[in-house]
Amino acid sequence: MKILFLGDVVGQPGRDAVLRHLPQLIEEHDADFVIANGENAANGVGITSKIALRLLAGGVDVITTGNHVWRQKEVYPFLAADDRIVRPANFPAGSPGRGLTCRPSRGGEPVAVINLMGNLYIDAGLSPFRIVERLVEEAAALAETIVVDMHAEATSEKVAMGHLLAGRVTAVIGTHTHVQTADDEVLAPGTAYITDVGMCGAHDSVIGVKKEIIIRRFLTEMPAQFEVADSDVRLNGVVLTSEGGRAIAVRRLLLQD
Repeated sequence: MKILFLGDVVGQPGRDAVLRHLPQLIEEHDADFVIANGENAANGVGITSKIALRLLAGGVDVITTGNHVWRQKEVYPFLAADDRIVRPANFPAGSPGRGLTCRPSRGGEPVAVINLMGNLYIDAGLSPFRIVERLVEEAAALAETIVVDMHAEATSEKVAMGHLLAGRVTAVIGTHTHVQTADDEVLAPGTAYITDVGMCGAHDSVIGVKKEIIIRRFLTEMPAQFEVADSDVRLNGVVLTSEGGRAIAVRRLLLQD
């Protein structure tokens, strides 16, 4: 099985590029399943049901999210009703939606997707390490292939989660920082890993936001209204190959729009 995982989709430039290039990417890499982190898809903060449905219709099989998922209240009923989108499983009980889903691949094989959020610097309220064992057991009852989106600020949390789950899940893919790291590897035995998959958005920016705004904010220490950048749009992702739920290869993806 081949799985394409696309990094955080940032604003209209990012989602337009994903929709434009995804059919080609699926064909080129013979992808059986596509996952995309969509938590920045709505003008850089959150996601709406309309945007989610466009991404799903465009070829994405499961949308993961993160710390900005609550920013667009309109999406709450959609999160609760549609199992093609997940939010971090370690959010408080009673939060709309789910943190684990299982969907069929293009070949019919089920793929389980777990969404977690780190607790350092972004404060999920509950450490993902306290619930991940149960989630992996639940996922294993549904599918051989299990992909974990670890949405976290701290590299240490992502690396630790990768080693904790090595040999127990197909992949642990880091998201959130929007900067693709160069540590894609297959951890023994059979778990693909990368600390951050990067973003789908404007790279002539500060992690997707117009750089002038962020620089001015750092210089003045005054609040500022963020605006999504639109120059030098690129797609970051990884393509992972697995057999029987065990990763055998993972490769970084960079496509300039």
